[in-house]
Amino acid sequence: MSNVSSLRSDPLIDMYATSEMRAIFDARKQVQYWLDVEAALARVQARLGLIPASAAEEISRKARAEAIDMEKLQDGTRLVGYPILSLIQQLADLCEGEAGGYVHWGATTQDIMDTAVVLQLRDALECLTRDLETLINILCSLAQRHCRTVMAGRTHGQHALPITFGFKVAVWIDELRRHSERFEQCRPRLLRCQLGGAVGTLASLGSDGWKVHRALAEELRLDPAPIAWHTARDSLCEFVALCSMLSATLGKMANEVASLQKTEVAEVSEAFVPGKGSSSTMPQKRNPILCEIVVGLARLMTQPTSTMLAAMMPEHERAMGEWHIEWAAIPQTCYFTAAALHHSIAIFDDLIVSPEAMQKNLALTHGNIMAESIQMRLATRIGRHRAYELMYEACLRADQSGQSLRAILLEMPEVRSILSESELDYLLEPANYIGLAVEMTNKIVDFVRKGT
Repeated sequence: MSNVSSLRSDPLIDMYATSEMRAIFDARKQVQYWLDVEAALARVQARLGLIPASAAEEISRKARAEAIDMEKLQDGTRLVGYPILSLIQQLADLCEGEAGGYVHWGATTQDIMDTAVVLQLRDALECLTRDLETLINILCSLAQRHCRTVMAGRTHGQHALPITFGFKVAVWIDELRRHSERFEQCRPRLLRCQLGGAVGTLASLGSDGWKVHRALAEELRLDPAPIAWHTARDSLCEFVALCSMLSATLGKMANEVASLQKTEVAEVSEAFVPGKGSSSTMPQKRNPILCEIVVGLARLMTQPTSTMLAAMMPEHERAMGEWHIEWAAIPQTCYFTAAALHHSIAIFDDLIVSPEAMQKNLALTHGNIMAESIQMRLATRIGRHRAYELMYEACLRADQSGQSLRAILLEMPEVRSILSESELDYLLEPANYIGLAVEMTNKIVDFVRKGT
């Protein structure tokens, strides 16, 4: 019922969903979540004296997904349009004596399904936040190892100024850390019980309604909701949006690795395993296949948020088709986000970094990447505008002649009158112009690991 059609092709399924997340949204497991809510409802109502204790015990005993006829449930769902009526009929029939008459006492279909999806998302959140923490820790180690590994920083696809690879990774860490914070902050808004009855007023339970609601929330280790949220879907939409944002960050990181793995760059690459990323016709190929999968997942994840925004606009006190959107969008969101995290962990845990290639690429512009370094030193003597003019002319001549920037500058009297040859050599060394890259990297890693 929550399966996504694109995930039914077995050869591709591991690319799009982890086995752990598939288990959470497995059809029979989903039925068990529904039954868990029904059983919990019966237990708290028995404790409050609203139904016989023996009925609650029998309902809890029989609320087992393995006892449910899934084909019959599917038939009932097609007929009614919702699965819960068919489910509670089967559960009631399984119960002995009069216990079946107390199944689903005072609840409505959406109460059960909403609370069950919250239980699913609680389990999904545990998987996502655990893997996110794992990825952040891997990246922290990577950033520390390469906090002084100098490489070309690029803007608009071209060499700009030197940075360090650790600095690049630290920028990712800081972004992922904020995603982790957002997931924690959304928990109290997301993990709330739903029990409102037909239109949300709990009229079916009279003056006991609020007591039952609070007791059910406590039984399921959820927060009670101050009012029914049958048509208030912002918390679910927020969760999906956060997953989309996280996936976008992962997609950006994967795309960066793939870009830096290009033959002409070769600064980093996915770990090589025989056969991995192979071409069916070109034996030399080692494609960044995991990166490609993560980029694809990130792009797929641009859709669920807009879809869930549509689900936020139901009519009156019950959705007119908007609720059905969630049944596809939420499992898909969890599948794709979990898979993107899983593949990202694999990419960065074994990432191959080539400082030698980074050094080689720094020299591609024959020193032009250091133009700002020299310009800023000249500006202290002749002003920024004149310094910029001189360096623009020097870089242009270096580009056109194929000479090094150093050679061109040594031929310029105005530059030689200000800078000695040794000063020029210092200013042309990329490692001497990385600003606060090392300090910033260490600050981010320390913040993550020590909270300081």
